[in-house]
Amino acid sequence: MTPPASRTPVLECIGVERSFGGLKALKGVNLSIAEGEIVGLVGPNGSGKTTMVNVITGFYPPQAGQVKLFGQDITGMRPYRIAQHAVARTFQNLALFRGMSVLDNILLGRHVHMKPGALASLFYWAWAAREETVHREVAEDIIDFLQLQDVRDDAIETVPPGLQKRVELARALASEPRLLILDEPMAGMNQEEKEYIARFILDARDERGVSILLIEHHMDVVTSLCDQVLVLSHGEAIASGTPREAISSPQVVAAYLGQRAAARAGASA
Repeated sequence: MTPPASRTPVLECIGVERSFGGLKALKGVNLSIAEGEIVGLVGPNGSGKTTMVNVITGFYPPQAGQVKLFGQDITGMRPYRIAQHAVARTFQNLALFRGMSVLDNILLGRHVHMKPGALASLFYWAWAAREETVHREVAEDIIDFLQLQDVRDDAIETVPPGLQKRVELARALASEPRLLILDEPMAGMNQEEKEYIARFILDARDERGVSILLIEHHMDVVTSLCDQVLVLSHGEAIASGTPREAISSPQVVAAYLGQRAAARAGASA
């Protein structure tokens, strides 16, 4: 996948490979995201999607290939340093902190902008208090943006799962990312909850200038939200392009349905 010529590349992955023992999870995968673009990363279970995200965010350094962020080589960079380069992510399984309120969970997204220290603590009212006020203002703005006002003070474990997904998105946006990676943000949601999250994803792109990498199994979501799609199967890129082009590829149909079912589907068509 190559970004449109008129747009600045935000993320470029070139020939990325990653193995775990004898299992080759990624086999020379190329991926590009242009500024202001939503790119879908799809494929059957075990195709390498989450491994690709973990390579991009530094959890699994690639054993071959290169990862560039805003033109800078970040291959093998530690996760906390990549986060400092305006990258945020959500997780396939909820990673919120129980025993804390919705507001406090969102404030944790501000950690990359916080500057703790003994001197700041010593002069709290002159220094740290002002910084804390700024962070709270950003968190409150995100709460308004994602319509979480009714649960802002609730303990996170008392919030319904669909809203917890929204809180996790809020925490990611609180870090003010330029690249947002969403790992199955609609898993387990009903149709109404999916429509809410889809709208918020578009608003994040349009109103906050965030470029987005979206991993999602719901193909209706992928086709309606994404500008480009990359499809993986067994660690290899088997199709890319616009959502309808990529998803209708015979290789993609075979990967999802199996060769025989795909042949029957083609015959019946």
